[in-house]
Amino acid sequence: MLAAGAAIQWRRTTVWAAAALTAYYALFVLILMNGPLLLAHYAEYGTYEGLTMQLAIASGGLIIYATTANIDTASAAPLKRFAQLAVGACSLVWGGAHFIYMNFTAPLVPKWLPPTQEFWGYVTGACFVAAGIAILTRIQARLAAILLTAMIATFGVLANGRALLADPSHWNWTESALNLALIGVAWVVADSLPQRRR
Repeated sequence: MLAAGAAIQWRRTTVWAAAALTAYYALFVLILMNGPLLLAHYAEYGTYEGLTMQLAIASGGLIIYATTANIDTASAAPLKRFAQLAVGACSLVWGGAHFIYMNFTAPLVPKWLPPTQEFWGYVTGACFVAAGIAILTRIQARLAAILLTAMIATFGVLANGRALLADPSHWNWTESALNLALIGVAWVVADSLPQRRR
């Protein structure tokens, strides 16, 4: 992962790094690590939320691969669309988690932010759902992905960043790193969607 993370920064090695990260997350993380977890806890919504975070990262890698690989547009387009649809579906699951786990979501919102922590928990849940629907239907999909990127980045500052400053534990570092990866995924999805013509 360290080698692929470094290699994706250079144009000469981007395609190979993206392929390696996509394969790693799709095969090792999703199937080998999370597969048994899914079978054991299939009735728990949180299992699907965790799974979709890994699926989103694999999808971001697939979009980067399809964009940078030396393959024709006809072959690249279905790969990108599959990954975009996967991220759209992931966004629906994340929105649902905000509603189902409001007791965990609300405390992440700073208390000084009016009107209430629960209000922002519900609003951000609805925004995740709206972004997912937009990406899946391609109705204002690029705008939705841009706003999704901004929202996840805001979480990184207001929720994850605040928690990391208060308690720089391994858990909070991991959550911050995951948040940063999901910012990147949303940004990659936004960049892969066509701009609306005026």
